[in-house]
Amino acid sequence: MSKTLKELIAEGEHQTQDFKYAINDSKKIARSLAAFANTNGGRLLVGVKDNGRVAGVSSDEEYYMIEAAASMYCQPPVPFETALWEEDGKTVLEVLVPKSENKPHKAPTKEGDYKVYVRVNDQNILANSVLLKVWSRQKRKQGTFLKLTQAENILLAYLSDHPHISMSAFQRLAGVNRWTAEKIIVNLLVIQVLEMELSEKHCLYKLRPVKKSDPKSSPKP
Repeated sequence: MSKTLKELIAEGEHQTQDFKYAINDSKKIARSLAAFANTNGGRLLVGVKDNGRVAGVSSDEEYYMIEAAASMYCQPPVPFETALWEEDGKTVLEVLVPKSENKPHKAPTKEGDYKVYVRVNDQNILANSVLLKVWSRQKRKQGTFLKLTQAENILLAYLSDHPHISMSAFQRLAGVNRWTAEKIIVNLLVIQVLEMELSEKHCLYKLRPVKKSDPKSSPKP
């Protein structure tokens, strides 16, 4: 087995890598392509089982399924590149999806509705309304003006002593409604004061760690 392919498979499935034994549903694979594009990009290794064993694929057939998923079932279409790996007469199709500058990309749910997916660890999950609003705001050319009210100060004070908070907990803590709480959190995410921890079970918000500058590279007075 190629050392490079072996190293990729040894990483297992994670935020930017997924194994597919075979592709028989373009709509389903569209969710993975869209999730990669909406997050940090990623790689599909088609012809590899979940346990890392190489099963091989018919590269032409699989490629056309990927192409259909990316162009027909992703809105807008998701760009991708492919490469082929050969091992003991078996072919593995590598599909590389770059991080998109044109997000959000939507893909069909099992029910056929088009929704926005993101990649979290090794799962494709639905993006929430907060994340969609953050992306929308980030596309604007004008900056974000933020005036700290009592609610913002309550939130920041709480997070200085606690690791994270949920939207509902913030509403109760600050005594504000959902619309106000969401607006405040979106603003703080956009200006990178907060960061989001999203999973299938919860969505939490926490202070973004402050990066310490290198004294050697700091400008001298």
